Amino acid sequence: MPDHALSRSGTPAAAAPRVGWVDAAKGVCIVLVVMMHATLGVGEAMGGEGFMHSVVAFAAPFRMPDFFLISGLFLARVIDRDWRTYGDKRILHFVYFYLLWLVVQSVVKVGSVSGGSLAGFVEHLVVSLVEPFSTLWFVYMLAIFSIVAKLVRRVNPVVLLAIAAALEIAPIHTGSLLVDEFCARFVYFVAGWRLAPAIFRLAAAGQARPAAALACLAAWAAVNGALALATVEVSGATTTLAALPVVSLALGAAGAAAIVVVSALLARTPAAAPFTYAGRHSIAVYLAFFFPMAATREILIRTGIVEDVGLVSLVVTLVAVIAPLVLERIVRRTPLSFLFERPAFARLTPRPRAVVQPAE
Repeated sequence: MPDHALSRSGTPAAAAPRVGWVDAAKGVCIVLVVMMHATLGVGEAMGGEGFMHSVVAFAAPFRMPDFFLISGLFLARVIDRDWRTYGDKRILHFVYFYLLWLVVQSVVKVGSVSGGSLAGFVEHLVVSLVEPFSTLWFVYMLAIFSIVAKLVRRVNPVVLLAIAAALEIAPIHTGSLLVDEFCARFVYFVAGWRLAPAIFRLAAAGQARPAAALACLAAWAAVNGALALATVEVSGATTTLAALPVVSLALGAAGAAAIVVVSALLARTPAAAPFTYAGRHSIAVYLAFFFPMAATREILIRTGIVEDVGLVSLVVTLVAVIAPLVLERIVRRTPLSFLFERPAFARLTPRPRAVVQPAE
């Protein structure tokens, strides 16, 4: 798919087609996220580790930073609009899907979240309005980030990035997922928003000089892998060098930039097609992957068809990514389309003509 035309600011022009490499990047990110959940779940269930655990460890420094950076790329196009328009596109969009799939996931997991009582189930739902639930935390945080970004939009970008970076570096571990993830991830969302022109130039430079881009990616992969796989003892706990303060921010930023370049290169090849499709419908994968992931894991482990931990992890990952995409395609234009598409009653403004907004 052709790239967006860029405005003078370096951001995509409003009427231009979708950005192919951005969709590819979102696809790569969602695959990495599903891979992490699938692999760790399989490893725990089977009591061992496989080759996929090394891939997950390698991706740990940049997996979520890049997802949040990509999510902030198009924020400048809408952030100065009135609260009603902005809130519909960047806040209610995520709130709707969070609340809907909170109920769906909670019903599926009713035994583990309710304590076996209706009161327990209601309490769980109420708590989940404050503390994001399970794998849905990313959708929750995007709504929070969008609110905060709107409130601080007049703050000097350099100052805002410095504050956000300080929050990431600071050892903030309150036990609250909302607080901890906000502090750890907001800097990448702000970077995607405020540094969008530079990020688009980076992607264009990678496409213009593929040989140099590949050489830089090789160097990055070597450093990232060495730090991500090396363990160290800190205050009696085992962690990786990549997770240390300052190092984690540097690797998160470098990894996010690397995925931008990888996606820009990938977007010019036929191999981009599945990632681009997954990226366009990434919210469907993120919302629904939990069920096929758990079901496939149980089937494979119980039947013993595949005994290798790494291979089971790979199969579970593939099914968990593909199944939601198939489901989204099946329910499209049916009464169940509300699972992945906001209906009219959940909108503050009329639905735009574009089928999918560019920064889900």
